[in-house]
Amino acid sequence: MLLRQIERFLRTTAMPSARFGRLAAGDPRFVYDLRNGREPRGSTAERVERFMTEYLSATGESRHVH
Repeated sequence: MLLRQIERFLRTTAMPSARFGRLAAGDPRFVYDLRNGREPRGSTAERVERFMTEYLSATGESRHVH
């Protein structure tokens, strides 16, 4: 589930949810909306997953979000 991966990413990186939404999806309310039942389109979900993977690789985080 995408929201579960995002929540784990936020805990791992200590990134605020609004910043994550802005960087990953171009929408600061993205995580808030997901928490309230929003279902992202497939292309948006792929872009968000790619952002998390690339961010963790670039920062050298050892824990994965999957």
